[in-house]
Amino acid sequence: MLAMALAALDSTIISTAVPQIVGDLGGFSVFSWLFSGYLLAVTVSLPVYGKLSDTFGRKPVLLVGIALFLAGSLLCATAWNMASLIAFRVVQGLGGGALQGTVQTIAADLYPHRERAEIQARLSTVWATSSVAGPALGGLIATYADWRWIFLVNLPVGAVALLLVVRHLHEPARAPRASTERTGDGRTGGRRTDGRRTGGRRTGEGRERARVDWAGALGVFCSGSLLLTALVQGGVAWPWLSTPSLCLLAASAACAAGTVVIERRAAEPIIPGWVWRRRTIAAVNLSLGGLGLLMIAPTVFLPTYAQSVLGLSPTAAGFVLSAMTLSWPISAALSSRVYLRIGFRQSAIVGMSLAALILFAFPLLPYPGSAWQPALIMLLLGGALGLFQLPLIVGVQSSVGWAERGTATGSILFCRQVGQSVGAALFGAVANATMAARLADAPDSLGGDLPDDLDSVSRALEHPGELSAEAADYLRRAVDDSVDYVYLGAALAAVLAVLALLLLAPRVFPTHVDDPTAPATDSPAASDASAAADTPAASDAPTTSGAPTAPGAPDHPEPPVDGPAGGAPTGPTGGGPRGDAR
Repeated sequence: MLAMALAALDSTIISTAVPQIVGDLGGFSVFSWLFSGYLLAVTVSLPVYGKLSDTFGRKPVLLVGIALFLAGSLLCATAWNMASLIAFRVVQGLGGGALQGTVQTIAADLYPHRERAEIQARLSTVWATSSVAGPALGGLIATYADWRWIFLVNLPVGAVALLLVVRHLHEPARAPRASTERTGDGRTGGRRTDGRRTGGRRTGEGRERARVDWAGALGVFCSGSLLLTALVQGGVAWPWLSTPSLCLLAASAACAAGTVVIERRAAEPIIPGWVWRRRTIAAVNLSLGGLGLLMIAPTVFLPTYAQSVLGLSPTAAGFVLSAMTLSWPISAALSSRVYLRIGFRQSAIVGMSLAALILFAFPLLPYPGSAWQPALIMLLLGGALGLFQLPLIVGVQSSVGWAERGTATGSILFCRQVGQSVGAALFGAVANATMAARLADAPDSLGGDLPDDLDSVSRALEHPGELSAEAADYLRRAVDDSVDYVYLGAALAAVLAVLALLLLAPRVFPTHVDDPTAPATDSPAASDASAAADTPAASDAPTTSGAPTAPGAPDHPEPPVDGPAGGAPTGPTGGGPRGDAR
């Protein structure tokens, strides 16, 4: 929990301290990279840490992540100019990527099927609370102390988290690993299903030694970094169709193509092909990408709407947005009661369908309206998205064994982060295009009083006394129209997420037969049993019952998930409930 809080807090804590940082270090033209650099590092490192946690275990990766995060925090506090601070924020982000992905994977390892929704909801609560508290805490520190203390306060909290992980996180001993990458002829990478080994090295004790695909990791870093840089800076630092944007996108595509070639040849690829070949994971990847896309509407554009159209202060605008963080964790905690009755896929479809309707309702709000109206929209949206996201995360984590859970979790979180980056670029372009059209259509009598882009309009409306009443009202209506179109785009993203689940996801998610608290069941038989239910031919099968049982798993049938709560075994030899709780 502490590790998750640190990662969430530092994603937002410096937002209110930017004036003090820029005043001390300079570099106003590039200060946005304090946020973009951190986001970029977190995003591109998620799939890498996911694979490393499957290879070396969760605890070593989490310890490295905390250490990197603390080192980055200490370095940030010693930054001497804006360039050094941005570089050290990237180091922080590399640690934050390990915290974000590995903590969620550990939660799935430690808790059985029935309890995963509750623990993931707690993590969501910690993340939401820390993210919302970040700007307020950063503003207090910057006002009453020095901005460098924003990073120094991480050190004691991180040290406590490090100590707790070292002393209290104990992973079970693992059986010798065998890669579970499947080929078309029924083989698994590194070990055939007939017992003959096809790759990998062995130590002197006869155990297979882990092989890390460092070339693939470098390819993921390069392609992801180039793509995110193009998305973050396009339309801001340079036009979308300018030479820098086109070169970055072309270089990203070339690196991505090279990474695919490397991954196809690697014995232990960082991003295995099965994360897209398995219908369950592929559908969730796409739908969570849609979630990241639509989340830009409330998190980025709602504060602008609240301040520019409703005339609220920044603090009051933050409270309007925070309504979503109240309902999301509650809905997520209760989602297990829904998906245990109707299934993961159906629960997520219901949640995102409700979210689409709520987002479509935003443009129907009256102008100028009252603060309670968007706050109510956010409250309802949080409830719908809590019902959508958590069943998908739990469903994917339950569909794979221990040796694949980190990779699968990293994959879906990576797609969500990429969706956010794409959404920021796409909806930013939509808002600016709408604003430009409204300004171009302005009456001639107002032409001299109007700014020329959304940022300038927002700044102008912060001081409405400098504008005529007619110009201020016209600009408010223009901002209202721009945000309405963004919310319509977000609603369409929600519809696409629903379609991805309807068209790609199996009606019943497969459930892996291993014990959710013990990784000793990562046998090819267990992994193949899980994958069999994830193929198009078997996607409508009710459960994976009858599949071969992995070593350490119970040899007796497990109770149905709709039975008594006490009937689900949670001991060291009992697996979680089987099937998708029909």
